[in-house]
Amino acid sequence: MNKLDKYEQELVESWENDEWVSEENIEEKKKEYARYARNTFLKNKRINIRLSEQDFIDIKTKSLEEGVPYQTLIASIIHKYVNGKLAEQG
Repeated sequence: MNKLDKYEQELVESWENDEWVSEENIEEKKKEYARYARNTFLKNKRINIRLSEQDFIDIKTKSLEEGVPYQTLIASIIHKYVNGKLAEQG
């Protein structure tokens, strides 16, 4: 019996098809995410927001790709936005 949901199965298939690539500068990424983790503990305000289900799924997916908790990713996005460091894609 397969205990994986559709998304999890897609991840397994992606891994098995060698579609994943290693990060080129892993030490720099480790430092970056350690900084995110430290900043997570500095939070002293809690907010509640409503998102569409699809946006929430996309954020959780991106957080898995980045290897950080989704709440940390959201906080990072907000932090970058308010500091003018969020680059527009396109």
